[in-house]
Amino acid sequence: MGGNELIPQEIIENKILLLRGKKVMLDRDLALLYGVETRVLNQAVQRNIKRFPNDFMFALTREEIRNISQIVICSKIKHAPNVLAFTEQGVAMLSGILNSDRAIEVNITIMRVFVRLRQMMVSHRVLAEKLRELEEHIQDHDEQITDIFKAIRQLMAPPVKPKRKIGFDLKEKQARYSIKKRSGK
Repeated sequence: MGGNELIPQEIIENKILLLRGKKVMLDRDLALLYGVETRVLNQAVQRNIKRFPNDFMFALTREEIRNISQIVICSKIKHAPNVLAFTEQGVAMLSGILNSDRAIEVNITIMRVFVRLRQMMVSHRVLAEKLRELEEHIQDHDEQITDIFKAIRQLMAPPVKPKRKIGFDLKEKQARYSIKKRSGK
């Protein structure tokens, strides 16, 4: 993170939503970040509509707006007649139609956030793949690992003390008793 950014990246991260399988930002959030009214941003987009194909920007359905209004703090979105969602490419395209210094600075920060999120997703995928490989490897050696743990538990167990006998032990030799035969009378 750069120390000279207008808006902290964490704030921008919180404004990125997942809609229709794409990471997007809403027109209202972008307008707020750029320091313009939503109406002004949308007018600029309409004047340059050729720059915004469907994979750069799309209008939300009433259902999507209702679902978002339950998550988003701003209640104005619920009654908005039209809400536009901009993908990463759409946000990049906005920098070409909004030429203020603030818009340029904010756009740079937004692009950095999108890149960082993409890098995090890739590293999570790599980590998940390595974990899956490790699980498979462990399953191949499951019986051996179980035996190792049994051996470790046996080594950790306290030694079994022999039970003490109750009573006493004679340490003398036992006397031989025999019966003498009487001589014949």
